[in-house]
Amino acid sequence: MMMEDSYTVNNKPPIKEIALALALLVTDTLGLVIVILMAYNHASGDKAHGLFFAILGGILFLPRFYYTQIAYYAYKGYKGFSFSNIPLV
Repeated sequence: MMMEDSYTVNNKPPIKEIALALALLVTDTLGLVIVILMAYNHASGDKAHGLFFAILGGILFLPRFYYTQIAYYAYKGYKGFSFSNIPLV
């Protein structure tokens, strides 16, 4: 029995996961811009609140950007990128 023929790579785009990553990326980007403006303008009385939420938004932004980037590169057909690298929800 040949084992090499039993493994196939499914390279169909996971629509639900890509849509979720894009929606969260857009939401995080808008939130990050708003929070940076709040920190700059001292919206809640001090700079610490805005700075805290800017750091939190930046940390939450990174995974969304990463999975959106993988989806884009897989769609464009770059070597080493595949839709199978995106985890299913």
